Amino acid sequence: MLNILLGSQHKKQTPKEERLTRLKHRMKANFDASKPDHQEALRGLWSAAYPGEELHGLITNQWKEMGWQGRDPSTDFRGAGFISLENLLFFAKTFSTSFQRLLKKQGGKRAAWEYPFAVAGVNITFMIMQMLDLDTSKRRTFIRSVFLQILSENEWAFDLLYCVAFVVMDKQWLERNATYMEFNDILKSTRTQLERELLMDDVLRIEDMPSYSLLN
Repeated sequence: MLNILLGSQHKKQTPKEERLTRLKHRMKANFDASKPDHQEALRGLWSAAYPGEELHGLITNQWKEMGWQGRDPSTDFRGAGFISLENLLFFAKTFSTSFQRLLKKQGGKRAAWEYPFAVAGVNITFMIMQMLDLDTSKRRTFIRSVFLQILSENEWAFDLLYCVAFVVMDKQWLERNATYMEFNDILKSTRTQLERELLMDDVLRIEDMPSYSLLN
């Protein structure tokens, strides 16, 4: 019995490990339209994006206004899961001015064929998940190690990095006068910039990244 108790104590996670476990759990969760909390998150996103404008249902043409591909946004979460909705909601609530500017495509010379805001957001989540490669147990990249140290200090490091990534992507989009056909190239260069900034010696938090200043 003593050995069993000692074994269970030995397996107890450190706060740093617990944060990583919670983040991995978030990354593995699929969007489930039957779950009340997932429905509530979706309604919350609409309210944050269009305060005062009534949403007529979880499946409605209104969602196209935000940049989803069709009437049912749940079909667009398949690539990155529920965390991509959480990321959008975090962005909308934490940096509402920047969120609204990107949602409404304000500022800069905009292309005739713009990127769809919401779908772009899901793609950004997926890109960050790939960049950090947190699920691997064999290959430990330096980027991964740097991020884990930042995560150990801030539970919301992934969500903050997402917000930075979104404004970096939009900035590059405008600088290149890009069209939707170039979206994947813009996403790749966004990843390159994020990696470069995360590896800077004086970046110990997401807030230390030079591009964090782009957020209002």
